[in-house]
Amino acid sequence: MKLLFISLGCDKNLVDSENMLGLLNREGFCMTDQEEEAEVIVINTCCFIHDAKEESIDSILEMAKYRKNGSCKALIVTGCMAERYRQEILDEIEEVDAVLGTNSFDEILSAIRKALEGERTLLMKPLSGIPDTGDGRILTTGGHYAYLKIAEGCGKHCTYCIIPKLRGEYRSVPMERLLREAERLALQGVKELILVAQETTLYGADLYGKKSLHLLLQKLCEIKGIRWIRILYCYPEEIYDELIETIKQEKKVCHYLDIPIQHANDTILKRMGRRTDKAELIRIIEKLRKEIPDIAIRTTLITGFPGETEEQHEELMEFVDEMEFERLGVFTYSPEENTPAARMADQIPEEVKLQRKNELMELQQEIAFEKAANMVGRKLVVMIEGQVAGENAYVARTYQDAPDVDGYLFVNTAETLVSGDFAKVKVTGALEYDLIGELVE
Repeated sequence: MKLLFISLGCDKNLVDSENMLGLLNREGFCMTDQEEEAEVIVINTCCFIHDAKEESIDSILEMAKYRKNGSCKALIVTGCMAERYRQEILDEIEEVDAVLGTNSFDEILSAIRKALEGERTLLMKPLSGIPDTGDGRILTTGGHYAYLKIAEGCGKHCTYCIIPKLRGEYRSVPMERLLREAERLALQGVKELILVAQETTLYGADLYGKKSLHLLLQKLCEIKGIRWIRILYCYPEEIYDELIETIKQEKKVCHYLDIPIQHANDTILKRMGRRTDKAELIRIIEKLRKEIPDIAIRTTLITGFPGETEEQHEELMEFVDEMEFERLGVFTYSPEENTPAARMADQIPEEVKLQRKNELMELQQEIAFEKAANMVGRKLVVMIEGQVAGENAYVARTYQDAPDVDGYLFVNTAETLVSGDFAKVKVTGALEYDLIGELVE
């Protein structure tokens, strides 16, 4: 049967999608990207913020048309929105045949079989443990890099976040299981592993009685074929000395950390339920830069949180100006139902949130452009992502750039390069967020 699979939301959701694709591929489903051809449509949804929720709803309603009047015989909805609005989806969208929760993706085949037999199903498992779909995950990232999800859920319970209700409490994937998966990925040609979880820095504390990300990194570095290991989603308060030392010492671990801090005003951080204050954030960032001088730090911020004053916004602006993050993203606060923050007084008007976001991004733009200009003359090893159409030039990423969220380096050369190749380049110019370079021996 022809299968159309739509994966929405974050890279952690994408890993679940790739595992489901592996199960369906082994069962003989034939993949298509044509809605009108598809006999089975699966949508792995997101509802982390309002915009993601809207995108998920729009996708379900659009695919429902093909279930009603097209060749589609089974429409399956999985993921975070399915977990959160399980009964509402079944009750209000009659074209949906099955709804699977976030911890039930390994039941995808059963859901499709029941749908094809005319049975509507709701498959929800307790948010404990982590499904193991075995070998055969289908990569959708091009094959030269892959996400390795090292844990599920979160126990932080920030006041703005719905994730613990959708994904459960924090639980690490056993190390031996991760190493087997990483070895399989390496055999498939993956050269960059990108470690993801709701929080990576706490890895292993639940299984082994102590934070063990540094031990996992050391083991992953032993795998032949893996050249780069990148770490995303590090909570600042959980960064520890052994982890810093491992990043310093292990050549395969990129000098890059994604550290979402969300804000820098102590009152707002406390209202958010965060575990750090401004002084600790400064201490952690300064320590990382002292220990690893060429580290690239990415962070994300939330602007327009309930009660945020103009003075608190200005304090965040000053903090960004002083810290000079290599990479930075900004979200406007999105009130999510059934979260403490959504019930707080002093909700900020949307136009004020957007104005503050724009001010932060304009400031970061100046910082990013200056940092890009300062890269000129440096020699770097880059990963080739593909060729620029019709030109003797290639798109590449440096160690400072995670896929899809950061910048690129464009390599001018008449030589033939292949996606996933590593090349040494000299940076010859900067084009706003991106760099330009040429091959060196």
